[in-house]
Amino acid sequence: MKSLDVKVWGVRKRNTKKSSYDVRWTVAGNVFSEQFRTKALADHYRSKLLRATHAGEEFGTVTGLPDSMVERAASMTWYAFALKYLAMKWPHAAPNTRNGINEALTAVTMALLDDRPGRPPEELIRKALRNWAFVLPGPNDQELPGEIANTLHWVAKAARPLSDLGDAAIGRAVLDSLKLRLDGTAAAAETVRRKRRTLVNAMHYAVDLGEFKENPITGIRWKKPKVAGEVDPRVVANPEQARSLLTAVSYVGGYGRARGRRLVGLFACMYYGALRPAETVGLTIADLKLPDAGWGTVLLNRTRPSVGKQWTDSGETHDDRGLKNRPVEEVRLVPIPPHLVAILRQHLDMFGTAEDGRLFTNERGGVVGSSTYYRVWQDARGLALPPAVVASPLAARPYDLRHSALSTWLNAGVDATEVAERAGNSVEVLLSRYAKCLDGRQEVANRRIEDLLREYE
Repeated sequence: MKSLDVKVWGVRKRNTKKSSYDVRWTVAGNVFSEQFRTKALADHYRSKLLRATHAGEEFGTVTGLPDSMVERAASMTWYAFALKYLAMKWPHAAPNTRNGINEALTAVTMALLDDRPGRPPEELIRKALRNWAFVLPGPNDQELPGEIANTLHWVAKAARPLSDLGDAAIGRAVLDSLKLRLDGTAAAAETVRRKRRTLVNAMHYAVDLGEFKENPITGIRWKKPKVAGEVDPRVVANPEQARSLLTAVSYVGGYGRARGRRLVGLFACMYYGALRPAETVGLTIADLKLPDAGWGTVLLNRTRPSVGKQWTDSGETHDDRGLKNRPVEEVRLVPIPPHLVAILRQHLDMFGTAEDGRLFTNERGGVVGSSTYYRVWQDARGLALPPAVVASPLAARPYDLRHSALSTWLNAGVDATEVAERAGNSVEVLLSRYAKCLDGRQEVANRRIEDLLREYE
């Protein structure tokens, strides 16, 4: 039926308890309609119908839809769509985000494969998806090893239609699969939520492409795992413990090799300045003001997160980017106490800087990897802490030094706005994350309440 026989009406709000909107149109005198939860979705759908009429497309008298909309929904598989979604997201995503998208798309793809003859081993399918399919350049733009090419050919044939996600039962089964690790045990709550976010975002893109009239995942009643947003007070080291740990770092690896000594300043920046590890790794001499006495300053403007070569545009293990969740040009000024000033001056006297001005390097002069400083930190904990404490969560990760710093500042009575500014967080995030770490503040509050009550006795 030619588009000349098609008339698209406007968007109409339905008079029901739950707001919804109708798009109505006629094809050869037959009336068709679709219902949407929001006016924006209804307008978007109406616009696609109008574009089809203006382009002179044929509309079916049974479906009421132009051929392009019907054929696309029937032919698109989840795997084909996932490759298209990745190509759209990859150029504008940070390396760690690319890794997360890759992980989520792999998990969903594994859940949307039919049982076809010749199925490769699970491990090989995951390897092909993680290392070859969901990275750029994609599998169609590079030469693949024979085993990988055969595996991805099987995946392309076995992938279920994208439209299957419009079935709530299938969508819920896919979401449930995200809760499990490869060994069948429960996945971390934050991992599950991150994968679900990617799936939801992908389905928004599917709506934009016209594959769905509205996001099928957001409408599923599915209990999200709860993520602990607060810092565990048990990880927070007090100043005495922190000093012991920093001293122990200097003994790791022996004096001549200096495996630990060259990293004392790195860990000290995390504790005394509350710097993130990636911020500390990227620190250069130009970022520092180290006076002979008194407080110094650090002017942060870059981070060097360790993410893996396959996720960065440069092909290097470490990315080189601006501050976390900030515009590239933004800087953050952090005052640093005399203790840290002295440690950094001593570090410069002993080790100097790398050619590009970086303060901290590995033994070969390269960027310090997260695995390198993590191993040194574990060795230092074994030297500084009693066995029972080593087995506890106390300062178990280098990042816990930042948690210790911010908790110490808040307990010292420093205004939360100032602490948040130095930490690069919002006040709301700061107080919600460190609410359980404010030891001693309850006693102060109790005394103030008692003093007020005494005034009325």
